[in-house]
Amino acid sequence: MTYTHLTQDERYQIYILKQAGHDQSAIAKLMNRNKSTISRELRRNRGQRGYRPAQAHVCAMRRMQESNNSRRVAAKTWHFVEAKLVALWSPEQISGYLAVNGQVTISHECIYQHIYADKRAGGDLHLTLRCQKIKKKRYGGRERRGTIANQVSIDASPSVVEKRARYGDWEGDTVIGANHQQALVTLNERKSRYTLIGKVTRKTALAVSNTMISLLTPFTDCVHTLTTDNGKEFAQHERIAKEIGARFYFAHPYSSWERGANENMNGLIRQFFPKKMRFESITEKDVTFAMDSLNHRPRKCLNYKTPHEVFMKQLQSHHHAVAL
Repeated sequence: MTYTHLTQDERYQIYILKQAGHDQSAIAKLMNRNKSTISRELRRNRGQRGYRPAQAHVCAMRRMQESNNSRRVAAKTWHFVEAKLVALWSPEQISGYLAVNGQVTISHECIYQHIYADKRAGGDLHLTLRCQKIKKKRYGGRERRGTIANQVSIDASPSVVEKRARYGDWEGDTVIGANHQQALVTLNERKSRYTLIGKVTRKTALAVSNTMISLLTPFTDCVHTLTTDNGKEFAQHERIAKEIGARFYFAHPYSSWERGANENMNGLIRQFFPKKMRFESITEKDVTFAMDSLNHRPRKCLNYKTPHEVFMKQLQSHHHAVAL
């Protein structure tokens, strides 16, 4: 006998017979179905409130679709997808990268289905997904952290910065460890999304300024402006600007959207260094790994090129023009 999938009508029949008190053997006999088919149906497609025919049919159809999608994708492609998920690429980044590089086309929805199917089977691919939390906007009428001398407002920055019309406009911030012990200094080039990270044992203005200068010095040819929030750790902004030959601007208080690229990057960094983590245990190797991972992930906004590709190409182009 050729096996055929249960129809929605048959699922309603199973439900009615079960409610009438028939056991699985009796249901199978009355429906002219194999007992294992009925047993598997009741086991796999039941919900928290028991077996319900409409829900069971939806569940079965979804599983069938996932199975069909998986069969259409070669095993080596799934191996590539899973390797990139472990490297903390998002499904959209993986899908876009495959498409722009002329490889097999696979939608990010299909990758999500693969992840959730793996989770139901007891796998842990779902742990690679970023957890999106709703952020509550903070309101305040005044700056509680005091003021920094000789600040220049972001209002005075050239329009080219906001438009991302050139390379060399950077945003900076600090990411704090558990119990406000130790911190990471983060820098993000707006156009290429290139990331620089450095660790400081104390979030003092001197430590932060030293780290920012150290991180940016190798790229001074591509540093025109720096924009940060109003944290007191940026009190030595004039020294930083002088050392790297750039202009320094401050965003308005409680206006994180004015440094959107950096805020987004800080969220990505939390994948490696979660909020409750004590930063004393972070090594230079850990920081380098996180930085390299972020810079070698393809970005949709860069047409699925990596920040490293885009930024380094710009540096090479600049050095070639200077040589000429």
